[in-house]
Amino acid sequence: TLEADDFTWNSMSGQSVRLKPVPLQSLSELERVRLQEVAFSRLLQDYDLGCQITIPKDGQKHKMSLRRKLDSLAKEKSKEKESMPQAFGITLSQVISNERAQKQRQELQTQREEHHDASDLVSSLLHLTSWRSAKDKDLSSSNSSLSSNSETPNESPLPNTPEAPPCTRRRGGVSVDCITDLDDNQSHLLEALQLSLPAETPSNKKKQRDKNLSLNHIFRQVPRVVESCCLHLEKYGLQTVGIFRVGSSKKRVRQLREECDQGVEVQLDEEHSVHDVAALLKEFLRDMSDPLLTRELYTAFINTLLLDHSDQEITMQLLLYLLPPCNSDTLQRLLEFLATVAAHAEDSQDRDGLEITGNKMTSLNLATVFGPNLLHKQKSLDKEFAVQSFARAEESTAIIGVVQRMIITYETLFMVPPDLQNEVLMSLLETDPDVVDYLLRRKTNHGPEGCEDAPS
Repeated sequence: TLEADDFTWNSMSGQSVRLKPVPLQSLSELERVRLQEVAFSRLLQDYDLGCQITIPKDGQKHKMSLRRKLDSLAKEKSKEKESMPQAFGITLSQVISNERAQKQRQELQTQREEHHDASDLVSSLLHLTSWRSAKDKDLSSSNSSLSSNSETPNESPLPNTPEAPPCTRRRGGVSVDCITDLDDNQSHLLEALQLSLPAETPSNKKKQRDKNLSLNHIFRQVPRVVESCCLHLEKYGLQTVGIFRVGSSKKRVRQLREECDQGVEVQLDEEHSVHDVAALLKEFLRDMSDPLLTRELYTAFINTLLLDHSDQEITMQLLLYLLPPCNSDTLQRLLEFLATVAAHAEDSQDRDGLEITGNKMTSLNLATVFGPNLLHKQKSLDKEFAVQSFARAEESTAIIGVVQRMIITYETLFMVPPDLQNEVLMSLLETDPDVVDYLLRRKTNHGPEGCEDAPS
């Protein structure tokens, strides 16, 4: 039950739970889906953004069926690995999917290696035993070949030639040592079979609807390249003047990019140039097949600046709730990083009074650099940018304004206020009262401070 004029709920066991702002990441998958619906409804009812608002697709529609996946694997046999990027120029959900697949491959490889020695020993013993047995039989049959046919005319010839045992052993069902000998394409086939689990297929998910949504937090979906770049720049680049504006080595950036696209887990350390890593991060965001803030919400985000100042932040927040989890998680990590960079923009002094040079990259400068990469309608040809219309210049200013506002307010943007949590619970109460009681008990036991990111 909900007490009047207060966002306090009572669970079935009588415990009182007062709703407080909680991080978006602390909500379960089911709650995040309902929050998306609640935010969409609130935007339509309470705010006039002067455009059609569409909830962005989460990229799952791009997932291939097992049949299509196997067909594509067959077509890819003749292609080079370079033609199948793992990180750049593809959808964000596909980047996350590729990383999960690679992690599974690594775990599978580790498992293979762990018992590789044992299987080799067993295999060699089997080979030795079967070979000796066959050779003994072959020798005995050879020694008596002149008389065997006449002495035992009803016996059939021995099938066990020295070559036969390994051949028949390997033609059966896939055994442990067969898997270790699979070539690349067969490994891809195995991977396709492993990754196409029934529970993950879109059709089943649609049929099950909310029943298939987890009551656990969604694992944090930030691409490895974004996390690595942010960590490196936070460690080595905060005092670098003009970071993101100073040129980089195109050759070194291209090499880093190629390694990422080959699925290599690039280890960035102090030997890597800050400007190269900064360029790599910008390129990743620029080349995404769909921008981080999505094409569907481009006009809506731009139009938030037409509202009263007091309404701008809440509408941006509601629009962020419409983003797929991988987009909002990546955006949150990026904005946290950019806010850290902006906090080091001005010159300062350390404890000994020595001057520390600021990086000069204010929130406005950062928004100017990153805005066009995060928010755009479509990939345009360079020629189209040669002639800047007044309307495009206005839009460019608006893009910078939106992203600057996000950098400044990122801490509150990703907190879910009590009134929206309340609407989510009310929505769930109509369909799943038991689920509501479970969520309330969890909030009582852990509270907002107990809600940490689930491990990826």
